[in-house]
Amino acid sequence: MSLPLEGIFVVSVEQAVAAPQCTCRLADAGARVIKVERPEGDFARQYDYIVHGESAHLVWLNRGKESVVCDLTKPEDKALLESMLAKADVFVQNLKPGALGKLGFSFERLRKDYPKLICASISGYGETGPFAQRKAYDLLIQAESGLSSVTGGPEAPARVGVSVVDIAAGLSAYEAILEALIRRGRTGEGATISVSMFDAMAEWMTIPLLNQEWGNPFKRVGLRHPTIAPYGVFKTRDGADILISIQNDREWCVLADKVLGNAALGTDARFATNPQRQANRAETDATVAAVFAAEDVEPLMAKLAAADIAFARVNDSALLSTHPHLRRVTVGTPSGPASMPAPGARFVGEERHYGDIPALGSHSDAIRKEFGGK
Repeated sequence: MSLPLEGIFVVSVEQAVAAPQCTCRLADAGARVIKVERPEGDFARQYDYIVHGESAHLVWLNRGKESVVCDLTKPEDKALLESMLAKADVFVQNLKPGALGKLGFSFERLRKDYPKLICASISGYGETGPFAQRKAYDLLIQAESGLSSVTGGPEAPARVGVSVVDIAAGLSAYEAILEALIRRGRTGEGATISVSMFDAMAEWMTIPLLNQEWGNPFKRVGLRHPTIAPYGVFKTRDGADILISIQNDREWCVLADKVLGNAALGTDARFATNPQRQANRAETDATVAAVFAAEDVEPLMAKLAAADIAFARVNDSALLSTHPHLRRVTVGTPSGPASMPAPGARFVGEERHYGDIPALGSHSDAIRKEFGGK
C-alpha cells in the first residue's frame, strides 16, 4: 500500500528537536527526507547515549531519513545543497534566523529560483522582531511564554516534563507544510512558512491568557482542578496515586454511594453541588482521601471502573513501559533495534513500517553521486 507522501522530496538542514519532529512525520508518511548535518553532526546526537550507545533524541525523531554531511562554508557543499534544492519539494531549516541567508540560501532567493519549493523555517521568536536573534530552547520558551507559570504546584513554577515547545513548533510546521502541499497541487505555487516556538506555545496558552485578561488569573494547583471538586489526586493504602474527576452532581452522588459507601453525602448540603464542594474543598477532599487511604489500588480501581467514575492512575515511566494501551514501533539504529511509542494517529486497516535511524553521514557518498557533488 502506498503512503500519502510517496514521491515528495524533503531536504532539511536541521538540529535538536523541532525541525526533526516535523521531518520525522513527513518521513513516516512516505516522503524522502535528506537530513543535512554539519561535520560534527546534529548536536542532539550527543545529548546522551542511553539507547545502546545512541541518543534517545536521535532515535525518537530521525527514523526513515538519509544523512549527508555538509560543510556549508565550502563551495562544493553549497553546490551539493543547491543541487538537492533544485529537485526538492520541501525545504525545512531551524538554524538561527539569517544564518542560511548569509550562506546564500535565503528563502527569498530560493522561492524566486524554485517557485514550486515549499520553504519552512522554525525559530525561537520568528524572523523579525526584538527577540529574533535570541537563542531559544524549549525550556527558555516555556518560561517566556508563561507556560511554566501555570505548571506545577503553588510553591513554584515548573517545567513540563517533555519538550512540549519543540513538539508544538515541529507539529505546527508539519501541519503548515501539508497545507502548502495541498495548495500547490491546485496552484502549482510553493510557499514560505515561518513557525516560531514562541507563537506555537503562546497559542496553546490561550485559556490562561483569556482568564488573565478577563479578571480570573490562573493559580498553580498541581494535579488538581482549580474550580471543580473532587478533581485531584488521592493516595491508596498501598501508596499508589489515583486521580479522579467528578464533572457533575450526579457523578458525585454515584461516587458517594458506590465508592465512598455513604449515599447521604450526595445530598449533604456541604457537598451537593460543585460550588458547595468547592467552597468546602478541604473537607470534600479529606472525605475522599480517607476512603481511598483504606483501600489498595487494584480493588479501588475496579470499584471506580464499576461505578463508571472517571479516574487515572498517576503513572511514572516505569508503569508506562508496561501499560496495556502502549503501542510500540521498532526501528533499526546504527547499533541495533530500538522500540519506542508509536505515533498517535493510526490509519485503520493499514500496517505502517518505519525506516531506520541513519548514522552520521551514512548516505553521504550515495547522495553526492546522485546530486553531482564531490
